[in-house]
Amino acid sequence: MNEMTTAKFGIGAPARRMEDEAFITGHGHYIEDYQPEGALFACVVRSPIASGSFQITGGLDEARSQPGVHLVLTYPDIAHLGPLPSPGAGPQVDGSDTVVPERTVLCKDRVRFVGDPVAFVVAETRAAAEDAAELLEIDWEPEAAAADPAHALDADAPLVWPDHGSNLAFTYGHGDEASTEAAFARADKVAKLTLVNNRLVTNYMETRGCVAEYDAETGRYTLTVVSQGGHGMKRILAGSVFKIDPELIHVITPDVGGGFGTKIFLYPEYPLSMVAAEKLGRPVKWISSRSEAFLSDSQGRDNITTAELALDADGRFLGLKVDLIANMGAYLHQFGPFVPRGGTTMSPGVYDIPSAHVTVRGVYTNTVPLDAYRGAGRPEAAYVIERLVDEAARMTGMTPDAIRKLNFIPPEKMPYETATGRIYDSGEFAGHLDRAMELADWAGFEARAADSASRGKLRGIGLTCYIEACAFPGGETATVELGDDGIVTLLIGTQSNGQGHATAYSQVIADRLGIDFDQIKVIQGDTDRVKTGGGTGGSRSIPLGLPSVNLASGDLSDKIKAIAADNLEVAAEDLELVDGHVRIVGTDRQMSLSEVAKAAGDPSLLTASNRVEQDKPTFPNGTHICELEIDPDTGRVAIQRYTVVDDFGVTVNPILLAGQVYGGIVQGIGQALLENTVYDEEGQLLTASMLDYALPRADDVPFFQFETRNVPTTSNALGIKGAGEAGTVGSASAVMNAIVDALAREVGVTHVDMPATPAKLWSLIAEARKTAA
Repeated sequence: MNEMTTAKFGIGAPARRMEDEAFITGHGHYIEDYQPEGALFACVVRSPIASGSFQITGGLDEARSQPGVHLVLTYPDIAHLGPLPSPGAGPQVDGSDTVVPERTVLCKDRVRFVGDPVAFVVAETRAAAEDAAELLEIDWEPEAAAADPAHALDADAPLVWPDHGSNLAFTYGHGDEASTEAAFARADKVAKLTLVNNRLVTNYMETRGCVAEYDAETGRYTLTVVSQGGHGMKRILAGSVFKIDPELIHVITPDVGGGFGTKIFLYPEYPLSMVAAEKLGRPVKWISSRSEAFLSDSQGRDNITTAELALDADGRFLGLKVDLIANMGAYLHQFGPFVPRGGTTMSPGVYDIPSAHVTVRGVYTNTVPLDAYRGAGRPEAAYVIERLVDEAARMTGMTPDAIRKLNFIPPEKMPYETATGRIYDSGEFAGHLDRAMELADWAGFEARAADSASRGKLRGIGLTCYIEACAFPGGETATVELGDDGIVTLLIGTQSNGQGHATAYSQVIADRLGIDFDQIKVIQGDTDRVKTGGGTGGSRSIPLGLPSVNLASGDLSDKIKAIAADNLEVAAEDLELVDGHVRIVGTDRQMSLSEVAKAAGDPSLLTASNRVEQDKPTFPNGTHICELEIDPDTGRVAIQRYTVVDDFGVTVNPILLAGQVYGGIVQGIGQALLENTVYDEEGQLLTASMLDYALPRADDVPFFQFETRNVPTTSNALGIKGAGEAGTVGSASAVMNAIVDALAREVGVTHVDMPATPAKLWSLIAEARKTAA
């Protein structure tokens, strides 16, 4: 990987993660580690049916009287709470608002997916709560379920929300239908594909959980919760659910073991724990089991898309049509509707396509609700256009790289407004494609394919040129404080889920203030100490947070120099900050930062805040190339080479960056080859545990070749484009294009949907060979 530097700190330095010593020595502080005195433990009673009515007919008194049981909540106990909102819903194509059906914190008398919560039991131990839950006598009346999004809009499909009159949740759209139809009318060729973007279960190392506490004297709740940002959760809890002054809710997030978007959201267990804590006057703790997570955490992807690309006789793109069915599950989850609505704005990808028309139909099914999962709509959009461009290449007889280069948006057209309304400010797409092909030894592929064939293997190579939108408009306030002990504290409202925020922020603080990491403390995840914050999602933390940290650190540096100048009787411009001291340049006269802090007297003189606002998103982009072998006797795929060249604008820390990119690629490989969420026709989740749901392991992935070829963005104060989701955005289509390349070369198969499991590939190959014979 390039852009390495020997600098110890500052932007671009390969500083090692300052967080890791605590994590790898068992000194992290996660939700399970928080055990306040007198804590009680909760479990949730969940629906075993996907659709139908229910009534608790008995067992409540018996459950409540069990030894160690303190509380059993059902709907009447929480009827005063407001419903969980869906602020991600937007205006439909006809101008009407999206109707958001009411989702109560506990179900009243109907359930809509397996896992829907109907009761909440609190006891001295989790086991006692679960034993009491078994005593509830619930009369379940199952009804027909709509579990398959492909048939959710059929005339005879069961309705998830009968009062709504249809399983159509919304219709969104982008582009110009008339100009797109005109483009198709004059096309020489049209490439067309129908693609399934398979549903994924979010699996992080740490499951969700919370501890709720209530202070009766102040009427104030404290919620310690696994999250991607406490401020957003606080706003929804106060404004939509409890309808109280936000200052009566304090949200704390300790260390978090992975988020991927799913931990952004407010789930029923959090307000339930808060109500229980208030009623009982004791802390209430709820921790999800892994099996429970499969049934309760929002899931990702699950689209069915038909896409068409119009080309002229020379292979230039004229127009794009996209018709997408987005499964929303049983409810419109917090940002769920925004995922396909926002994601499909990226449908044209990196290509100069004059006209486009995109239709998005959200559908209800009796399944776990869908919401943002790493990339949140952008991986889905990249998958569609990159699979479609490869299909166009086969149709025209062009190579995958040639058709892309012919149709790339050239740098001289920047800024460029796409047919779906996105404005790209920068990008040199041919540059990273050429470099990736060079690194991957694209020219030597045929020789490697011949070698594979000699061993009875099918070899394929595939590429993807992706672009995504992230670091969306907004800002993040950064406050830096110098304490009497010489420690500099940063307070910022982003929320690390393991990405290494403290390291990236500390690189800039250390560089601006001349100190080491051990003199820096980073505070996130406390809505009392950090007054504002947008949390972490959409690769916003470093692009939006770091410019503010940079300016705040500069402001604090100026304040420190001013105080030291008075004490050293020199001009501030004659001072430098180095090795934890303020020193007169060229001399040995200096003051330690601790001495400066004590000399200041007033702590406000040692605090600096800044907030850099960004009014446009950024657009990371790059090329992924995957080369693989398929064993026709088993259908197993072995990835032989994987090459990535990315444009992230500016590299803050190459070590952190590589970790983000590699992790994202592995998640894309997992979707392409292994992961698949399966419901039966009754809405029962068949892949409800690790026994049935396959995640990628170390032997499923190769070593990666990774470089950056950065073009700084004009939309960000430091030129940073963001990188947290990019690996996932580009990887699934690169893997699938390679698989289709291998199949097309050897057996004439030109389409396969994710996941390309061994059983699926073996069957395709066997059937194709049988037909050919």
